[in-house]
Amino acid sequence: MRRRPVPDWLTRWEYAHRGLHGTGPDGTRVPENSLAGAKLAIEAGMGIECDIQRSADDWPMVFHDWDLLRLTGQDGFTEGATALALKELRYLDSEEGPATMADLLDLVAGRVPLLIEIKSKRGYDVEASCAAVSNALREYAGDHAVMSFDPRVARWFRRKCPQTCAGLVMREDEHGYTQKRWQRRLAFAIAKPDFLAYHIAALPCAWVASLRAGGLPVLTWTVNSPETRARALLYADALISEGLGLPETVAS
Repeated sequence: MRRRPVPDWLTRWEYAHRGLHGTGPDGTRVPENSLAGAKLAIEAGMGIECDIQRSADDWPMVFHDWDLLRLTGQDGFTEGATALALKELRYLDSEEGPATMADLLDLVAGRVPLLIEIKSKRGYDVEASCAAVSNALREYAGDHAVMSFDPRVARWFRRKCPQTCAGLVMREDEHGYTQKRWQRRLAFAIAKPDFLAYHIAALPCAWVASLRAGGLPVLTWTVNSPETRARALLYADALISEGLGLPETVAS
């Protein structure tokens, strides 16, 4: 496979997983994927990894879960609510609510790079999410890349929006879609990704090492402890980190 050139910024940065969330400098709770977490990541000089769900009216929302309960305490599903209804919700123990992707882009304004993970599931129209994300990025000049567990995302961007760097996210445990070797090879063949974002629990991996040796950038997630950080520094080109896995200058 002849690979497209990958932007050099991709592996020069470390990325705050779902923004720099947790406890803020003033002791208040900073929700994952919130604008507050994005602001803290920018202040810390970190790139931002974020998740995108699609609202009922096809707005890309910066939100991880398919349902609202864990993060907002409300019943219902992210894809079943309009963008306005989602923005009016509040995260638990916070005055912040879910943001649109446009809100995040306005805040970041090219100051740090973005890794945008597009969520998908079986039977989901992920191409509609790809189109919504692509439209949101149309006038955005800052460094950014998209990625997904769904190999159709990288394929869509390669065909429809080739200027956007697109990666494949993989894990090998019971929570993933690529537990078996043939599933990993098939996903890779469909995606033809510009980079991999591989689960730290599955590293080191001989196959990933061979792809990396051949020039494919390898990112890894979620680096959340000193042990996973040490391993990630050995076997990956860039880290997606949080909590105890953050650089000492940020964690302190």
